[in-house]
Amino acid sequence: MNTLSALPVVPAPTLAIAGSAERFPVRRIYCVGRNYVEHIREMKEGEERDPPFFFQKPSDAVVPGGATIPYPPDTDDFQFEIELVVAIGTRGRNIAKTAALGHVFGYAVGIDLTRRDQQRDMRSKMLPWERGKAFDASAPCGPIHLVSAIGHPASGAITLAVNGTEKQRGDIAEMIWNVPEIIANLSTSYALAPGDLIMTGTPAGVGPVLPGDRIHGRVEGVGELTITIGPRES
Repeated sequence: MNTLSALPVVPAPTLAIAGSAERFPVRRIYCVGRNYVEHIREMKEGEERDPPFFFQKPSDAVVPGGATIPYPPDTDDFQFEIELVVAIGTRGRNIAKTAALGHVFGYAVGIDLTRRDQQRDMRSKMLPWERGKAFDASAPCGPIHLVSAIGHPASGAITLAVNGTEKQRGDIAEMIWNVPEIIANLSTSYALAPGDLIMTGTPAGVGPVLPGDRIHGRVEGVGELTITIGPRES
């Protein structure tokens, strides 16, 4: 008879911390939907100052920079979304905007990989987005850069290129909801805790990738992230 004691203990996913041998254990991944005006317009959905909304990815969807990510099953429209990632270091709930940055451990560059056809299908049926957003290896993330090293970036170019051709360009100053506002709003529904990541939305220019494509993302003042799309997963 199988018992719980026979099950293997699965370690928590972790991310590198720039300049440190220590690792950042990932607890939860929150994602902000529709946080750049031009992206809202290209997706043809939502008002341009709707309250922020959130969805989640599983913590083990995190993969580090340099990884080769299989083209996932259950999609024919696999897309990229470059994002600034906020790493939370201090627990809090109902956090005031004026206190929000005090809960930030650091920042990183992330890519919200999306099965766009599945997302659209779920949305058309008024069903949750998980099938399109919360799948294996859907949250590539670069090393976390400490606040003590880079401060709190509020402006700077955010870009993504595929095979050397730029596809996305914006500025994090263009976010509809900035980092303090995101943290304050999210913390009214969830108790934030050390290990949480918040992916803050993507500028316009999202699009599909194919096996063999090399994706390079960058957030000015924060860092870079490169991944490769591998063969289709069976």
